[in-house]
Amino acid sequence: MAVAERVAHGWRLAAPEAVGDPATLLARLAARAAGGGVVLGVDFPLGLPAAYGAAHARAPDFVAFLKGLAARPGFFRVCDTLAEVSPDRPFYPRRGRAGMTRASHAAALAIPSLGRACDRATGARPAGAPLFWTLGANQAGKSALSAWRDMLIPALLSPCPPHLWPFEGGLHALLAGAAEAGGVVLAETYPADAMVQLGVRRQGSKRRQADRTAMAPAIRAAMRRLAARPSRTLAQRLADGFGADAAGEDRFDCVLGVLCVIAVADGARPDHIPDDPAIRRWEGWVLGQGG
Repeated sequence: MAVAERVAHGWRLAAPEAVGDPATLLARLAARAAGGGVVLGVDFPLGLPAAYGAAHARAPDFVAFLKGLAARPGFFRVCDTLAEVSPDRPFYPRRGRAGMTRASHAAALAIPSLGRACDRATGARPAGAPLFWTLGANQAGKSALSAWRDMLIPALLSPCPPHLWPFEGGLHALLAGAAEAGGVVLAETYPADAMVQLGVRRQGSKRRQADRTAMAPAIRAAMRRLAARPSRTLAQRLADGFGADAAGEDRFDCVLGVLCVIAVADGARPDHIPDDPAIRRWEGWVLGQGG
């Protein structure tokens, strides 16, 4: 994760650091804010396909659905076969086999698609990975499973639950309430869309250190526009493409994410939420993403 702190003239932006124990993350961030509000941009799905929510969620909206999962631990058991897939066990597959498709997975759940409106490809970036699918590099199921189970559900049942954008309102209103109460607001971010929002032109693959290094000037320009001053360590990491190890892409992504959050919090990007009841109740949206 990358952490930015509001200062007198903009933001102070630290180098990426390990998240640590997810069960205590939100409480630790609130403590670091020392009574101020926190907005946490997360790179995992916050929401459900509307068809699944309407037919299978057993709750009036996504936030209530998450709280109800505390009493349904079997929900998080990844299925080995399509025959095991059901609304009560939607995550699939545990391992790869010939003939597996996302379409057959959606059919087993009796929904048209695993994706949400915000996951669709746009003219400027590729499609996001759909919920519940847990196979391969381009999947979001494992991150949703872990984050919902290990971080979100315990936090939502705590005495000081976080607020989830956009299900509980606009970002600015939620942040104002969080600032008064020392609370936390969560919003979904998508690194590929954050690049578009920040004007960072993709060069090659962000999985390669050399290509991440080539995108550093555009990221530095975005930081200047947003008055986000990087620490010396972050500046060094950025110039080096965030390192040669496998976690370099994660460091790169979380810096894009925090800059996306800053842009919306400061009004440089609109706090856009489509006027669609299904999106506001079930599917959610990506922070800063246009229509």
